[in-house]
Amino acid sequence: MPRRMDDGLDALRERGEAFLVELSREFYEAHAGLKGEAQLQPIFARHAAAFDDEALALVRERFAAATTGSEAQRSARMLLDWLVESRCGRVLAPLEEREIAWEGTATITLPDGTVEPYQRAAITIANTRDKRARQVLDDARASLVERELAPLKLERLQREHEVVQSLRLGTGTGTAPVGDGYIATWEALSGFAIRPLRDACAQFLRDTQAMWDDVLPEFLQRGLGLSPADATRADAIALMRAPEFDGAFGAESLEREVRRQVTEMGASPDAHGRVVFDTGERPGKRARAFCSPVRIPDEVYLVLRPHGGQNDWTTFMHELGHALHFANMGRDLPFEQRWLGDNSVTEGYAMLFDHRLKDRGWLLRYTALGKNDLRWYLRVAAFEELQFLRRYCAKLIYEVELHGGGTPWASLPDRYVETLSGATGFRYQRADAFLDVDPRFYAARYLRAWQLQAVLNAALREQFNEDWWRNPQAGPWIEAELFGHGQRELATELAGRVGAGALSFGPLLSAIEGMME
Repeated sequence: MPRRMDDGLDALRERGEAFLVELSREFYEAHAGLKGEAQLQPIFARHAAAFDDEALALVRERFAAATTGSEAQRSARMLLDWLVESRCGRVLAPLEEREIAWEGTATITLPDGTVEPYQRAAITIANTRDKRARQVLDDARASLVERELAPLKLERLQREHEVVQSLRLGTGTGTAPVGDGYIATWEALSGFAIRPLRDACAQFLRDTQAMWDDVLPEFLQRGLGLSPADATRADAIALMRAPEFDGAFGAESLEREVRRQVTEMGASPDAHGRVVFDTGERPGKRARAFCSPVRIPDEVYLVLRPHGGQNDWTTFMHELGHALHFANMGRDLPFEQRWLGDNSVTEGYAMLFDHRLKDRGWLLRYTALGKNDLRWYLRVAAFEELQFLRRYCAKLIYEVELHGGGTPWASLPDRYVETLSGATGFRYQRADAFLDVDPRFYAARYLRAWQLQAVLNAALREQFNEDWWRNPQAGPWIEAELFGHGQRELATELAGRVGAGALSFGPLLSAIEGMME
């Protein structure tokens, strides 16, 4: 069959979008509990031309020929990154199907014969106040995972590495490699280097160690009656649930108040019907909330399985930031700028929204939290922020080691426990070493997004005042100047466009210190 060089990038974009629309719908329905199994392999087979060898050759050639720093190079890099991901996805589809089916039906049997659906385990742990009951459930979960799910996750990671290495990506000449391994290839295609961020994470852990050592015992004792020596990851999940504030964050007022805030900001809370809220309880629904853009910008789903209290408010706001971003992207943007790009950007918008749960004015206006409780709530929020930042810094450090190839697979569970437990003070389970790995260094996207939301918030405060979130001029500006650009830019480029300097952990640490006062 002759090469389709004459099809050009426009034809590739059309095939790519048709593929992602169908794939995204399948993932949404499976993870939302609307169907028991995901049928991924037939989708990859039907759309094989979107990411076959000819498509890869075409984009490699365009990438190699493009002028450094040009829009042509930007587009080719984004498309090449997606092609690699899609080719990995095709190989991994059978494993992905098995994982989704397993997670949707697996049950945990406790020593007393009680049965807990695997998908609800995290919710139950978060809402269980008894230390022993929490740990029994998490130990039973970890035992099940170690026997049945962890081997699938390990195989998936190993197969992904094999696919990336086999592609031997070049600049187009076939002789000059993009990278000599998984990390180098990922860095070349993502547009930013991972090791400097890893080093910044290590520095952040050092810079905040004294603060963490000071506050962890206080919050553990007050929240759970525990000392750090007894704390596990299951206890961390329960501690971050913070049920003492449930009265201020009622389930019945969540959607109403969020809709009111976005409307006061001069925007449509559901993007004029393009965003669908899927927020009810349903068997088989993932415990972890997600946003699923099925047709960008016309059909976007926000999926939440309720946990209770302020966690649901924070999660809803996070996914709403994603949803409004996808639903307000410019229709004339090319495929790669709507569907692909640096996900630090969409995560940055999600965090810009979820950080309103750390904003004094926002809390007093839209929640039932009174002034008397506000100071302690903000201290709890600062503690939670610090814990999550330290956890994600440790995750990235661990994932760089995992993907670096210098540590044997069999040794990684011990390294995982050592790295995560050391950073957080909570004892982690070895069984989670290959589960607690976000695909393709997504932990780095989250960390850059944390940094990005801080500079975006500062820019909005400067332009629309400290209560920008209820300024009717802010919403249209956000839709046009932020959401409307899709994901054309890297997070660093977007930060520069709004007048900020380099992304860093400094503003995050300053905000945490301010809330701790």
